[in-house]
Amino acid sequence: MILFKPFKSTYLFLFLFLNFQLISCAQKPPENNKNDPKKSAIIKTGAERTRLYLNLLRGKNVAIVANQTSIIEKTKKKKTFVSLIDSLLSLGIKIKKVFAPEHGFRGKADAGETIKDGFDTKTGLPIISLYGKNKKPSAEQLKNIDVVVFDIQDVGARFYTYISSLHYVMEACAEVGIPVIILDRPNPNGHYIDGPVLELQHKSFVGMHKVPVVYGMTIGEYGKMINGEKWLKNGIHCNLTVIPLENYNHKTDYSLPVKPSPNLPNNKSINLYPSLCFFEGTNVSAGRGTEMQFQIYGSPFLAKSEFTFIPKQNEGSKYPKYKNNLCFGENLQSTKNLNQLNLNWLLKAYEQNSSDEFFNSFFTKLAGTTKLQEQIEGGLSEEQIRKTWKEDLKAFEKTRNKYLIYE
Repeated sequence: MILFKPFKSTYLFLFLFLNFQLISCAQKPPENNKNDPKKSAIIKTGAERTRLYLNLLRGKNVAIVANQTSIIEKTKKKKTFVSLIDSLLSLGIKIKKVFAPEHGFRGKADAGETIKDGFDTKTGLPIISLYGKNKKPSAEQLKNIDVVVFDIQDVGARFYTYISSLHYVMEACAEVGIPVIILDRPNPNGHYIDGPVLELQHKSFVGMHKVPVVYGMTIGEYGKMINGEKWLKNGIHCNLTVIPLENYNHKTDYSLPVKPSPNLPNNKSINLYPSLCFFEGTNVSAGRGTEMQFQIYGSPFLAKSEFTFIPKQNEGSKYPKYKNNLCFGENLQSTKNLNQLNLNWLLKAYEQNSSDEFFNSFFTKLAGTTKLQEQIEGGLSEEQIRKTWKEDLKAFEKTRNKYLIYE
């Protein structure tokens, strides 16, 4: 009996210990939550899924619509990237020319600046600007081209002109029977839809379609919508292929590896851009000519504030609004990321403005309607303004749902 007492005690201890461990493990949350979009697998862009489109290009004369965002991740550990064009050339693809949108092939030109045609110094390829008077490729420019590849990073705002470039590329290719391949990329503002829907009488290059300011679609999904809704001239249909993203949904966080344009330097500016771009149609600066573009706002005509800035000439802004003048305003760099448009900053600036003029003619183009300016001048609150968007947003959501590739 004496011999068995320690055995029984040991057995009892082990039994209790194992039960305690099982209970403890059951209470621990799982380390990997597959339903958490922020812990999802690494996103692969359409451009990086080479095996899905390489055979569509082999033996063909290819034109590419590209800029500095048209890159492929080369090494994951060091986060190094290679140009899509360099990658395809190394794989024996016959690229004949490059079409470049607003800001140019290297993405350094000012907003609205005229870009001259030329040649890429590295590859010797001809570069044709799709901005200024030549927004749409001509039949002559597409002569002897078998397929056009479109690979440009969008930021999900209607007035960001790359979706307008996509429209014209699809239209030009449809007219001469050339297929278009979109290499899809994530939309960093793809997690919501919001804002006034464009009225077609206010159509321009900063707003071509009946969509809200923030439309919550990737550029591939948007291309499908352009086709499906027959928005191309005379309802013509483009032979379109979208190379989809891998491991992506509309709630996935995405940090851009390069600036999509000179005045969107980081994630915060991209998130604030849809809300702050309205200032481009007013006498208020959105920070061009500083290193905090689309993260601040201000003007000499706002109430004096602790935060001030002086716009200077810099990359992407040779002639910034209020160059060398002291501006009063607000620094928004520490604000929480937005899940809807914020009109409070615009309303606050309008109330503080001491100048005779606040709005300019560009505001209606950005808003896509005259109503927003009228509502602000009429003293409506943000909540009251938002209510007037409700029915149009519901209608757009039904249209949008037809073309979604991702959840």
